[in-house]
Amino acid sequence: MSSCTVPTPQTADAAASMRRGTCPSLTAPMPTGDGLLVRLRPLDGSLTLSQFSDVAEAAQRFGNGILEITARGNLQVRGLTASTVPGLAEAIGEAAIVVPDGVAVETPPLAGIDLDEIVDPRILAAALRDAIATQAALRLAPKLTIIVDGGGRFHLGDTVADLRLQAVGRGGEVCWNLSLAGTAATAKPICALRTEAVTPVVIRILEALTDIGPAARGRDLDIDAVRPLCPSDADRVEAIPPPTPASPVLGIHDLGSADTILGFGLAFAQIEAISLIAFLQQTAEIGAQEIRLAPGHGFFVLGLQREAAAMVQRLALAQGLRIAANDPRNHIATCAGSTGCASAWMDTKAMARLWVETVPDLLDGSLTVHLSGCVKGCARPKASALTLVGAPSGYALVVNGAAKDGANAYTDENGMKSALERLADLVRENKDAGESARSCLTRLGAARVSAAFEQG
Repeated sequence: MSSCTVPTPQTADAAASMRRGTCPSLTAPMPTGDGLLVRLRPLDGSLTLSQFSDVAEAAQRFGNGILEITARGNLQVRGLTASTVPGLAEAIGEAAIVVPDGVAVETPPLAGIDLDEIVDPRILAAALRDAIATQAALRLAPKLTIIVDGGGRFHLGDTVADLRLQAVGRGGEVCWNLSLAGTAATAKPICALRTEAVTPVVIRILEALTDIGPAARGRDLDIDAVRPLCPSDADRVEAIPPPTPASPVLGIHDLGSADTILGFGLAFAQIEAISLIAFLQQTAEIGAQEIRLAPGHGFFVLGLQREAAAMVQRLALAQGLRIAANDPRNHIATCAGSTGCASAWMDTKAMARLWVETVPDLLDGSLTVHLSGCVKGCARPKASALTLVGAPSGYALVVNGAAKDGANAYTDENGMKSALERLADLVRENKDAGESARSCLTRLGAARVSAAFEQG
């Protein structure tokens, strides 16, 4: 584990040929439509406000001034060049931000603070990172992820992982349910392990993945081949009860301590560095002490007194951050779009603003609208109630499908706003009292929704 390694311009140039599907890092930035992109995963997702501000200032100096928090809660800096990546790396090092190398071992955003968690998972996560780092023979997929989840209100049950370790209490002892490939609800259960058995079993599983090949993921493992890697006295787990839904990040959270925790989200996953710096400086002056990055393009602010919470929320709103569950921006998933990706045919951020302005009633929380710059659907591979896909000649609407699925209707640039207005009118005129937008669209069916979108 290290703060960072400063890449040379040559290594950054070599990264320009890096295939998509790998993880863009300081030593291997990813080429995108607006330059090189670097993804940072600070240790345990934790930063001081000063460190977060240092990253934002470095994004202004060495990139295009745009920062992102990904759906998994990772930090991204955009608009870098081969000559500026070393400067960013040096700034990260000077800020003493620890960015673990190797396999991503993720813990919930409020690990060690969430009073409802069974155990602080960061101890086991650190042990796993250290053990994996000593295994020089391992050759693993760049995006392979291990989740170590201690439970609590802000668990990672909805986050996909190759290996999952879920803490459970058994007769006064903490055990870890091991499962493969999926969310807490969909992963394949393997066995329950005592804490001391976890690291050896995980290493054996990673060795099995290495034997399959450097692109192998958890889904490629055969359960019957994995179970013999567990201790003979390990309890076999046939089904793991899904956890209760995680609490939403946004809002004011009282965890029973003297301090209040505030959750915020970036609008459409991005923020300008100047806005973030202003917010962090103002919040630090009020007494905030720590940032925890969170899934869903969000972050928590820790260390505030209760009476300061409303004031900080107002500051956040003034800088364009999402602060509440009823914000319609919460329900739009966007990729980088044409301003940040050479493959995209749509400015997804501008399109998202058009949806918010034109059809806020559709964004009632019952559905997620997916705006995809192309058919790859990077921001949301799964199906959505409404997916809008950029195309050379305009926009394609997919009803109850993913970006890669066949389009149900089309419109061009000039017809987009009126198409959205017709969709809004369709729902407004047909929605029953108390009915959600999603329920109404489902009842009306794809044919009527498509006709309303496409008819001029």
